[in-house]
Amino acid sequence: MTAFAYLGAAIAEIAGCFGFWAWLRLGKSVFWLVPSIASLCLFAVLLTYVEAERAGRVYAAYGGVYILASIGWLWLVEGTRPDRWDLAGTAICLTGAAVILFAPRTG
Repeated sequence: MTAFAYLGAAIAEIAGCFGFWAWLRLGKSVFWLVPSIASLCLFAVLLTYVEAERAGRVYAAYGGVYILASIGWLWLVEGTRPDRWDLAGTAICLTGAAVILFAPRTG
């Protein structure tokens, strides 16, 4: 469930933020904000489905997933293939996210 919640949250957040980008940077209609706001609300709800004791750890680990999804958006939506630095940075961030979320904890 955690992987699906993170993936769904990442897609919802990027789509929601892109709506604001499209409105402010690409000259799209202000009506792009309606689905964008709904998408950002969905993002917030989906993060609550991640199984963890503390919200801060959920949000911190999500950062790595967000970076991975953003690089995917760069490639699939914007048509720019990630370079080795994009991929190396993503791998580093995902490693950090995994440590934060899955490290054994006492008490």
